[in-house]
Amino acid sequence: MNFLLETRNLKKYFMTGKGLLHAVDNVDLQIPRGTTLGVVGESGCGKSTLGRVLLHLLDSTSGRIIFEGKDITNVPKKELKELRKDMQMIFQDPYASLNPRMTVMKIIEEPLRIYKVYNSKEEYRKRVEELMDVVGLTQKVAKSYPHELDGGRRQRVGVGRALALQPKFIVCDEPVSALDVSIQAQILNLMQNLQKEFSLTYIFITHDLSVVKHISNEICVMYLGVVVEKCSTKELFRTQYHPYTQALLTAIPRPSLKKNVDRIVLKGELTSPINLGPGCRFASRCMHAEDICEERQPKYEEITEGHFASCHFARNFK
Repeated sequence: MNFLLETRNLKKYFMTGKGLLHAVDNVDLQIPRGTTLGVVGESGCGKSTLGRVLLHLLDSTSGRIIFEGKDITNVPKKELKELRKDMQMIFQDPYASLNPRMTVMKIIEEPLRIYKVYNSKEEYRKRVEELMDVVGLTQKVAKSYPHELDGGRRQRVGVGRALALQPKFIVCDEPVSALDVSIQAQILNLMQNLQKEFSLTYIFITHDLSVVKHISNEICVMYLGVVVEKCSTKELFRTQYHPYTQALLTAIPRPSLKKNVDRIVLKGELTSPINLGPGCRFASRCMHAEDICEERQPKYEEITEGHFASCHFARNFK
């Protein structure tokens, strides 16, 4: 299979006053070209850190990042600048990620200016107009500032900026979580249309399983820095081999008049990601935990074809 991006045993640790914080730990991913990998999990599980490490906004602690067959884990600054043409990011907050002192036109034009893509003002203007048209922005907002726009238009500006250099890979860090539901649908549809038109590859980071089901080809579930389950979107919503994934799916709001909705309520204390012990990180909250879970970290293995999970008892859930 033609993978655009792969990671092998990727780790990102932070030194804190209390010890070593394991933000991303031994993450192995393979993302086929032109697809979307959804990354889900609760706040603090390492989703956003993973996205930033992939784009070299944060340096990895160890492991490898392979982009188009080339190891880009430790690239020189000059190479990294060229690499950023192909790897971009859409940020969570469509207001905080835009320069309040720049107009819409200047914001979208900025990446083109940095890389000196064109030679004349007219060429820059035409390209910005094309990008605005692609993301559904009218020319009348070209001279507007971010505070003059609503959330949906601001996020479209962010998408336009990300597309300016014609990237191949985009990390979408909760790009619709700050938007109203109706605007969310517009942005998601826009991103899917752009993916088809430009053969884009996405990592879509979110905690909203309803959103990730709509946009992703595969889903990767993270818990305290590790991937606990990964498979195709259809397969994940049909069968779950990790108790944490099972609990996540039962938490999805469903329109129902029934009082007794079957939900798995997680109890117990969240394990600290600092100076982790040898056992499973989910053991303290797991309803199936046994002594082995406290003693040994479960292997991340293929349970059925294309369906990976990290649980000592995963095969019992078949």
